[in-house]
Amino acid sequence: MIRLYVVDDHPLILEGLKSLLCPVEDIKLSGDARTGKSCLHYLMNHKPDVILLDTTLPDISGAELCAIIKRRYPRITVLGLSYWKEYSDIAAMLESGANGCLRKNADKEEILHAIHEVYEGHTYLSPELEQLLKDEAPHSRAQHLHITKREKEVLWLIANGHTNHEIAEKLFISTDTVDSHRRNLLGKLNARNTAMLIKRAIDNKLLVSTN
Repeated sequence: MIRLYVVDDHPLILEGLKSLLCPVEDIKLSGDARTGKSCLHYLMNHKPDVILLDTTLPDISGAELCAIIKRRYPRITVLGLSYWKEYSDIAAMLESGANGCLRKNADKEEILHAIHEVYEGHTYLSPELEQLLKDEAPHSRAQHLHITKREKEVLWLIANGHTNHEIAEKLFISTDTVDSHRRNLLGKLNARNTAMLIKRAIDNKLLVSTN
């Protein structure tokens, strides 16, 4: 039995999902919420198997709520629900740990398939969302990124585990200059930390030898 919890601020969506899923034998609707705050309060005492989570909520973004849920309750599976085909929303949900994303206009067969897929440990994306990610993925826009030769050198050394001091010595520049290049790279690749920077660089096919 899959214990399912739904978080969505649209009453019609909630009621529609309830009427659609209640008759399903191996799924038990354990509750629903319309805000992130209500969801987190519920999770303090209950642990569903799968959460259907709207990408946009009135008090917090779906991605932010997903990140909190995955940090506090890593065993809970999150399946995003999106009304709009927005690359940033879908990408943010996946980066926050969501196990997949589903369009709200999906039919019953697809919704059930998605729930079972993520429950079993797989990732599920609606076909149109998967195509959206392929079309709009950062690497498909790599040509629009202007990364200087020096920034590429710094990026390569960062990816190979060198500290700012070591990079400065290898490139015969100051640590302040290295810091500046690092900040520029984080900004250009829209990364919050070094790990994300390296991932985005790989996605953009930027990590190639500078020799």
